[in-house]
Amino acid sequence: MPSIVIIGAGFGGLGMAVELQRNGFREFTILERAADLGGVWRENTYPGAACDVPSPLYSYSHEPKPKWRQRYSEREDIYAYARGVAERHGLFEHIEFGAEVSAAEFDESTGKWTVLTSDGVARTVDVVISAVGQLSRPAMPDIPGVGAFGGESFHSAQWDHKVDLAGKRVACIGTGASAIQFIPEIQPQVAELTLFQRTAAWVLPKFDTDYKPVHQRVLIEMPGMPSAERFSWWAIGEFVALGLVEFPGIIRLVSGMAQRHLEEQVTDPQLRAELTPDYPIGCKRGLFSNDYFPALTQPNVSLETTGISEIVAEGVRTTDGVVHPADVIIYGTGFKGTEFLWPMKIRGRGGRILSDAWEGGAHAYLGITVPEFPNLFLVYGPNTNLGVGSIIYMLESQARYIRHAVQVLAERPGQYLEVKADIEREYNDALQERLSRTPWNFCSSWYRTASGRITNNWPGTTRSYRRRTRRVKLSDYRLTGAG
Repeated sequence: MPSIVIIGAGFGGLGMAVELQRNGFREFTILERAADLGGVWRENTYPGAACDVPSPLYSYSHEPKPKWRQRYSEREDIYAYARGVAERHGLFEHIEFGAEVSAAEFDESTGKWTVLTSDGVARTVDVVISAVGQLSRPAMPDIPGVGAFGGESFHSAQWDHKVDLAGKRVACIGTGASAIQFIPEIQPQVAELTLFQRTAAWVLPKFDTDYKPVHQRVLIEMPGMPSAERFSWWAIGEFVALGLVEFPGIIRLVSGMAQRHLEEQVTDPQLRAELTPDYPIGCKRGLFSNDYFPALTQPNVSLETTGISEIVAEGVRTTDGVVHPADVIIYGTGFKGTEFLWPMKIRGRGGRILSDAWEGGAHAYLGITVPEFPNLFLVYGPNTNLGVGSIIYMLESQARYIRHAVQVLAERPGQYLEVKADIEREYNDALQERLSRTPWNFCSSWYRTASGRITNNWPGTTRSYRRRTRRVKLSDYRLTGAG
């Protein structure tokens, strides 16, 4: 059996491990840099942290949970679900915590990878599967004077719970998915909240509800109901996803919903104008909230749309020269989504360094395999993020594809598998052409590199991706004997 290292114990790594285990592959180790599993649901502990995908769909198809407390689960419930999956499948026996991968190198003479961790330990394996995700490294804004602030400051993904916000003047920089969740939570506590907005966000109503005991009982006692509920949410997501390329009219309907939501919740014409996006819906990540706009209408909140020139000891200076005093600064500025696998140094066949191969932007065949890097597979790799739908569905598609590749290797001991360069190039050329017809081209976002290449998102339905990844086509690959 091939020996395997999985990097990361988030939803991607855990799902990959379960897929391998269910198909008889048990010689794997999960290397996790932190002291616990859970990925983003371990790291993001800010107030109000929750998922914007319904829980029946934001869970593994093979691990349905009928007793979710609400439709859109909070961080604590999702984290507990991940731990429960790991416990039920005995994955803790396979996880090495505190093992941060710093480098990996492929040896053509043996057909094996040597994986190095920051503690100096080297592990030699047949297969490396990276499941580090796209949203694992917080992005601090490039603003002069960030270190000059005299008060407390932190990134939302590294929330400092020791800082008491009660009665404080708080400056929040950023209006992304995290900010719209924590702002309504902290607004009632603080004396003043100044929100610095670079671009307005499209915000849709969140059709959330608490799941009553009768709902949970139906899911438990009626066979097929969990699958039916999951399917219904999946179908809604697939319908909306069609609007990204094929049927723009669908996106216009969604845009109308968002506009009505803003008009109903914000009556002040000036504030409403400031909160109205100047780019097409879908260009940036769509957000869901019922309490974000109401929080911004409160008397202790001010929205600042003037650009920031620098951080000073007293607070935030905007380009008009005004200093906005603050006791605490919270950076809700997202993650470094386009720096895949960084800062790991991955060296493939012929000494090729992965970061060099990706100099113009990350790319991979099906988001999973890269030429010149045999037996290296990516979970949640380039162009597998979603504008609509559940990433768990995509992770399961990738896990199945990779498991099939591992089966190919198990049947051919001493050989390694490498995607053909022309196959990968043709795939990505077609992918980028399709991406050019999506709304993601009309504004800057974490989906795009500085050069404008969209490296993160999949331009289609999750069903179309699953169909492409149903099985490994050996004609797309080269099988080479070690040495």
